[in-house]
Amino acid sequence: MPEIDVIVIGSGIGGLCAAGLLARYGQRVIVCESHTIAGGAAHSFRRRGFEFDSGPSFYCGLSDSQSLNPVKQVLDVIGESIQVIPYHPLGHYHFPEGSFAVYSHIEKYRQEVAKITPQGAKELQRFEQRLLGLYAAMQDIPTLALRADWQLLPVLLGRYLPSLAKMLLNLPILQASVGSVMDATVQDPWVRRLIDLECFLLSGLKAEGTIAPEVAFMLGERSRVGVEYPLGGSKAIVNALVRGLERWGGELRLGCHVEQVLVESGKALGVRLQKGEILKAPVVISNATIWDTYKHLLRPEDLPAAYRQTALDTPAVESFMHLHLGIRAEGLENLTGHHVVVHDALQDIAAPGNTCMISIPSVWDASLAPAGHHVVHTYTLEPFAGWERNDGYEKQKREKAQSLYRALERIIPDVRERVELELIGTPLTHAHYLRRYQGTYGPAIAAGKGMFPGPHTPIKGLYRVGDSTLPGIGVPAAAASGILCANTLVNVSQMVELLGERKSTKNNPSRFYI
Repeated sequence: MPEIDVIVIGSGIGGLCAAGLLARYGQRVIVCESHTIAGGAAHSFRRRGFEFDSGPSFYCGLSDSQSLNPVKQVLDVIGESIQVIPYHPLGHYHFPEGSFAVYSHIEKYRQEVAKITPQGAKELQRFEQRLLGLYAAMQDIPTLALRADWQLLPVLLGRYLPSLAKMLLNLPILQASVGSVMDATVQDPWVRRLIDLECFLLSGLKAEGTIAPEVAFMLGERSRVGVEYPLGGSKAIVNALVRGLERWGGELRLGCHVEQVLVESGKALGVRLQKGEILKAPVVISNATIWDTYKHLLRPEDLPAAYRQTALDTPAVESFMHLHLGIRAEGLENLTGHHVVVHDALQDIAAPGNTCMISIPSVWDASLAPAGHHVVHTYTLEPFAGWERNDGYEKQKREKAQSLYRALERIIPDVRERVELELIGTPLTHAHYLRRYQGTYGPAIAAGKGMFPGPHTPIKGLYRVGDSTLPGIGVPAAAASGILCANTLVNVSQMVELLGERKSTKNNPSRFYI
């Protein structure tokens, strides 16, 4: 076997971005994916002609050459692109007291809020202005220029000094929670609930627990470049990352389950696969969660006991119930693609079953469903505790799916009569197919109460990426974690060279498509 420089465990967005970027830097990379489908929590799957996204379905900045989206930045440098379908409004929010359209353009969004609460809309503007100042500072420093060691400082000082000064001016808000910004600018209870909802949709936490830069990025990007859906579904992003990896000499192995990271004298030596094969490399990157990495991929003695226990005690975002449907589409010509339904105004929006997210991407991309049909994906928070594969499992699944059906009935009243294919996913489904601890979407690390760890571990040569590392949960964040890790593993001169090439191709993108 040829020598390997880097082994990446898992083909989620973080793992693929790290692998593709390292291959672009000239490293010999193998990605080992346990599943038969690449993409991790962002993979797609097909049943009876219906193409379903398993997780995220909301994107922006995938096609804009000036995008801050780390996924787009990685695609640029590995020579890949995807086709997208822009749309507006970005969705509709349905509260018990009524529904309203949510527009990408920030002023139009505010106009919709003003129809419900004119004073609240004015307060919302103050809230947005505070965060958009941070976004303006973030715009000038691409994620591709970042790394997770002391050598970041000379990169920033050498190439982005004026931008760094802007960031320093925003330092208080850079470290703040969205809740603290909201408390200083918004008193209207309806707008405060709206902000909590937006934060919950992004991070799984309400405003008090969500970091300000995450919402600043969301507001700025969706207003500047709008929202779009990748033609072919989320698998189009995954496929493009895999193509880029292979373009630069990397390899993806599907159905290749890593049983253990091999460690000797505090140093990673490679991995042992489920069937006994050993792959050796000086660098191993885990795209598994913090709990799965430290509990299953490593032996207890491989880590300092206190460090390991603290990591395993990290709180986790709850898992989800998912409902994937194939439905008949006749009479639904005016259907829109994204909806969020809040059932009970008196319940916390984060209460299991109360807030339901709905995606119907076939309204934009008809190829995702057979002619005359739509694909529907709706999901809601659901704790892992209390789920067992026993005699009552199927009944429990159907009972828990009812809140999702009730949410869909706000959009399609006769949806139950239209169903031709029904798939119900539970936290156990997540834990099984994605090999994720308790089916979680990542750590519940509240702003001001801790920080997501970076890519380093106490084991020399072992690194981590994905939604349980900095900067956190979500596709852009996972992609950024891959960039941070990859850049940390190469010297600054390689980074600077790649940054220079990317800058020179913004007006001539074909240069990367060799």
